[in-house]
Amino acid sequence: MGESANYPSLSGRCVFITGGATGIGAAMVEAFALQNSKVAFVDLDSTAAESLCERLELKTGRRPWFQQIDVTDVPALQDSIKSAVAELGPLQALVNNAANDQRHSPENVTPESWRDCMAINLDATFFAAQAAAKIMTEATHQVKNQVKSQVKSQVKNQVKSQVKSQGGSIINFSSINALLGPANMPGYVAAKAGIVGLSKALAADYGEADIRVNAILPGWVVTERQLDTWLTPEAEADWMEQVSLKQRLLPEEVANLALFLAADDSRMITGQSFTIDGGRT
Repeated sequence: MGESANYPSLSGRCVFITGGATGIGAAMVEAFALQNSKVAFVDLDSTAAESLCERLELKTGRRPWFQQIDVTDVPALQDSIKSAVAELGPLQALVNNAANDQRHSPENVTPESWRDCMAINLDATFFAAQAAAKIMTEATHQVKNQVKSQVKSQVKNQVKSQVKSQGGSIINFSSINALLGPANMPGYVAAKAGIVGLSKALAADYGEADIRVNAILPGWVVTERQLDTWLTPEAEADWMEQVSLKQRLLPEEVANLALFLAADDSRMITGQSFTIDGGRT
């Protein structure tokens, strides 16, 4: 792959990523770090997370902020966002990536397993967004209040120009499974379809604070987990028959889309769903 585009607006920007230790999450942590962003992420896998932090510190000279948490623990999740902001500065991008695509046939679903599925794949996204939007909104209001307190029009214009760079971007990860509805994934499909609707609703709720909310719907991304569990040679051959671009979809390519949606280049894009699947849907 060639080098990713450079987004000057991401330099120095605080970005918080859930599920950032491996797979697509790790690719995003690295992509934002290479943009000189202040990257914070959470994950259960502390071993993989520490390895990633060490590698990026050697590569960039900056160590990402990491905290080991379970994102289904809502107080811990929201507190981790506050802690990252306290250390790194104003939050301007949240990426809700944490998920679990475990297969489960409908007859084997229990009320407990259903709630567990929603907790990781849908609830965590909402409650992270809730906490992040509160922080982003307060920062925007502070800048707008500065505008009101200024007397000279020239100074007013200067502060108004700063308002455009406030607010923030919330990026929620759905899946093309929300569109395709494959068998033996009822909870996961329902949750990922919910992410699309949730992103649309939050875009309306948070637009007044200049917060953009969008969803990314990846196709079959070739991560180590997929190679270890589901992506057999036979399954991959079948996938290649269904896509327009006969190449593997890599985590880095999904990360590139997240960079764009977090940068000011996409500042008038909100409430949208972006599919990246090589032409499968």
